[in-house]
Amino acid sequence: MEFTHTRLLVDNYKECFLFYRDVLGFNVTWGDENSNYADFKFNGATLGIFERKQMVEAIGGEYSVNIEKTDRTALIFKVKNVEETYQELKNKVEFITKPTEQKDWGIKVAHFRDPAGSLIEIYERI
Repeated sequence: MEFTHTRLLVDNYKECFLFYRDVLGFNVTWGDENSNYADFKFNGATLGIFERKQMVEAIGGEYSVNIEKTDRTALIFKVKNVEETYQELKNKVEFITKPTEQKDWGIKVAHFRDPAGSLIEIYERI
């Protein structure tokens, strides 16, 4: 596995996009203020921001702004093959989603949580 970036899950996407681009001056490497997902590069690191509602829907959850404990961050790992990694890990972790092609995102993904409940995504480009 290769750790590729941290993704912030936000309810105010456009405001956050403008903050990271215009206030902090991070370089946009993917997305724009209306895409609901963007990657920023700074000092060799990548930060992603994603509309939380879409992430909740992708993992089969129910979106609400009133939920006390919600996903705000996701750890993202690029793998060579999502299906193979899923098979290697399925007896060690409880997957939230099975390997699924997200054609709009251009990736195949699967999701699980660490023991503290942090959301983890494994992905490959399709």
